[in-house]
Amino acid sequence: MRAPLIVALLATSLATAVAAAPTQVSAVNMPAWLERNGQMRPLAVGINLQASDVVHTGNGARVLLTLPEGSQFKLGEDAVFRVNTLNASDGRKTAFRATVDVLKGAFRFTTGLASKLRQREVDIKVATITAGIRGTDIWGKSDAEKDLVCLLEGSIAVEHEGEAGFITMDQPLDFYVAPKGKPALPVAKVDPNKVANEWAPQTEPQAGTGLSQAQGRWRLVVAVAGNQAEALQWYDNLREAGYPAKIRPMVEGKFRVSLEQLASETDARALGERLKAQLNTPTISTMRM
Repeated sequence: MRAPLIVALLATSLATAVAAAPTQVSAVNMPAWLERNGQMRPLAVGINLQASDVVHTGNGARVLLTLPEGSQFKLGEDAVFRVNTLNASDGRKTAFRATVDVLKGAFRFTTGLASKLRQREVDIKVATITAGIRGTDIWGKSDAEKDLVCLLEGSIAVEHEGEAGFITMDQPLDFYVAPKGKPALPVAKVDPNKVANEWAPQTEPQAGTGLSQAQGRWRLVVAVAGNQAEALQWYDNLREAGYPAKIRPMVEGKFRVSLEQLASETDARALGERLKAQLNTPTISTMRM
């Protein structure tokens, strides 16, 4: 009777191994939200994304998503990013596959040195432009005036909605622009200084300004409430505004409302000052977790 048990255990282990390779939120400059099954909640470090999830970022926000095969999506402020399909392959034996929509805002898809040889098939739709990726580094943005994709490394095939055929881009710093309501423009070159100084900073996580990350060990105490009702009011206000607050009971019936996993004391203090100005939070103190 042991053989069926061993088979069952092996099957469970394999399922766990697959489930253990999600697309995960690795860093957040708040505020940001996760929309899932029609419900909005604050986006927090450690959340695993699922198909049909939508990530929303607020003013000044940044989000870093780490994919199972080691590549990353970086999102800028005021962005809307929808996951359509997603698998959990690490890209070694089978390809990691995903289709996503950048409905609004700036993004960067980048592949680290260690994961360059992994297999991936990622299709990114930037409003009216679709880019097919097989291992590369690209930056793009959709705003009120245009949709844009810029190749930084590798190769991509791009297609503009309503126009026939794909265009292959395989030269670094080639970019493709589609003005809103107009035909796409011919592929052109961008100044590398513009990429480095203007475009890339729009999607890079901002240390020292309130960054939370998986390895973060600092806590910001936003409020110390005298009763549970008061604590829940601050908790709800913060979460509605895109900040993943937590409540902890204290001595003498008090409750602590805090934000955790901040990257440094500087990040905790910067976030505290911002919340005091934005939401009139009563307390700013920091501590190691």
